[in-house]
Amino acid sequence: MNRVLVLVWYGSLLSVSVVAQEPDTILSRHPADPALTAAVRPLTAPPELPISSPDTAYQQLFRPQFHFSPRANWINNPNGLVYFDHEYHLFYQHNPFANVWGNMSWGHAISRDLVHWRELPPAITAEDSTQIFSGSCVIDKKNSSGFGHDGMVPMVAVYTAFRSNRQSQCLAYSLDKGRTWTKYAANPVLDLQQANFRDPKVFWHEPSQRWVMVVLLPTERRVLFYNSPDLKAWTKTGEFKAPGRPTTVVWESPDLVEVPVDSMVKQKWLLMLSVDGGGPAGGTGVQYYVGQFDGHTFVSDGKTSKPRFADYGKDYYAAITYNNLPRRGNRGPISIGWMNNWQYAGTVPTTPFRGVMTLPRELHLVRKTEKKLVHYELRQQPVQELTQLLGQPFDWVGTTTNQLDQQLATTDLPAETYMMTIDIEPKSSRENCRILLNKSSLTSTDSTVIGYDMDRQQLYIGRGQAAVGNGFSGQFTAPLKLKNGRISLQVWVDRASVEVFANDGQVTMTSQMFPDPTNAGITFQGDGAWRVTIQAVSGIWR
Repeated sequence: MNRVLVLVWYGSLLSVSVVAQEPDTILSRHPADPALTAAVRPLTAPPELPISSPDTAYQQLFRPQFHFSPRANWINNPNGLVYFDHEYHLFYQHNPFANVWGNMSWGHAISRDLVHWRELPPAITAEDSTQIFSGSCVIDKKNSSGFGHDGMVPMVAVYTAFRSNRQSQCLAYSLDKGRTWTKYAANPVLDLQQANFRDPKVFWHEPSQRWVMVVLLPTERRVLFYNSPDLKAWTKTGEFKAPGRPTTVVWESPDLVEVPVDSMVKQKWLLMLSVDGGGPAGGTGVQYYVGQFDGHTFVSDGKTSKPRFADYGKDYYAAITYNNLPRRGNRGPISIGWMNNWQYAGTVPTTPFRGVMTLPRELHLVRKTEKKLVHYELRQQPVQELTQLLGQPFDWVGTTTNQLDQQLATTDLPAETYMMTIDIEPKSSRENCRILLNKSSLTSTDSTVIGYDMDRQQLYIGRGQAAVGNGFSGQFTAPLKLKNGRISLQVWVDRASVEVFANDGQVTMTSQMFPDPTNAGITFQGDGAWRVTIQAVSGIWR
C-alpha cells in the first residue's frame, strides 16, 4: 500500500501528514445505500496539495483557529482518545480521498497540551474491502495481549471493521506510540454476525482486574458489556437498555467512565450515548445516564425513561473520553466530540477540509436533591490548558448596552476568534438579553444570536440562513434557571463556531455558523446589569 507524504512545517517541527476517515453513523441511517456497501477504494495516493499552497497556513474561509480540523478531507467521530508518554492522541474517522464520507480509516493527531495539535499519517487504514469504523485505544501496561516485546508497551486499538454488510470488533497494535500499526492476524475478536454491531469503548477495570468492552447494537438501542483478561477472548457480562426510546433513534459511540462528584473523592459512573435522531435541537445529540458499574453491567440511578443531554446545541456528537490520563488531583475525565450534525454534515461550506472537533472538556458531576430525591447532573468546562491562548482582557460593567456597543466600535478587538465571559442580571422579561455575533448591521440575516428568555427560563442559540442544508437554521433552546438572580456565560467563538458554557457548565450549547465574512461585529441587547470581559484567542497552527 502506497502513501503520499505531505510535509507541513510547525515552527521548528516537521509534520508528516496524510488524512484518514471514518463513518459509522450513516450505515444505520441509510443501510440500503449502495455507496455505503461498495468495495473500499484502494488506499494509494490521496490527492496532495503542494507544499507551497496557502493551505499550509490554515487560513481558508471558515477554518477554525483553535479547534482541531484536518489539513484536508473529511473527518467525523473522534476515536481512540488515549494519553501515553506525554502525548495526547486524537484518532478520528477520516476519508483520505475527499471531503465527503467514505473509505473510512483512522486519522491521527497528537498534542502535548490538548491545545496545539500535530497531524500525523493515517493510523489504521481501510483496505481489502474493509473499512475501519469507530473504536478506542488502551495502553496494555501488563502486556496481557502479548503484543509487546523487548520491554515495549503496546498501544492497542479496538475498532469496528465493516465488510460485506457485517460489523465485527477487531484489534490492531502499535509499539512506537501510535506511529505504525499491525492488525491482529486472528481478527475479529468479537463477531455476532450482525450488520449493525459497533463502536467499542474499552478500558481497564482495576477492581475486577479485567478489560471491559462497552459496545452497541445501535438499531436495537442495546448496550452490551463484555470482559476479557487479554483483549482477545471476550465474555458477555451484562446489558443496558433504556425503555421508552423512539424506534427511529439509533445509539452510537458509547462511553462509560468514572466521574468525580462535587470535585470530591466520591465518584459515580457516567454512561454517554450518542443518538442519531431525537437530539435536543433535532438530528443528532449526546445523552447521558448516571449510575453504578460493578465490572459486569451498568445500572442507572432512578428512572431510565427520561434521558438527559450533555449539550443542547445543534452540533455536538460522538463525544468520548480519554483513557490512561495521568493523575491530576481532583480533575475529572476529558472528552472531545465531533462538531457537526448528520442532518447536514456533508454540505457544510468548508474546503479542502470538512469536519471539526470540539474543545476538550473536563467533566464532573454535582449532587442535587429535589423533593427528597437525590440525583446527579453533569457539568462540563473547557480544559484549563486553553487559558494559554487568551490575550489581554477588555472589561465593561454597566446597565446600558448601547454604551457597551459604542465602546466596542472604537476598541481594537478580535473579529473572528475570541472568548467572552458574561454575567447578566436581567431586570425584567420585557426584552430578552441577547448577544448577536457577526452582526455588523441590523439588516444582517445570517447572524448568530445567543440569548436568554426570562419568561421561559431558557438559554437559546438562533442561527440565520446559510447555504448548508436541512435543519441548519432556527432557534435552539436549553432549560436554564437563574442562579442567584443572574446567569453567567463563557462563550468561545472560533470563526465558524461557538461553544457556550452556562452557569459553570450546567448547560452547554455547541453550534456551527457560517456568516458573511464582511459581518464581524458584536451587538449586545437587553436591560439589566451586565459584566462583560472579551479576550482574543490565539491560533494554534504553527
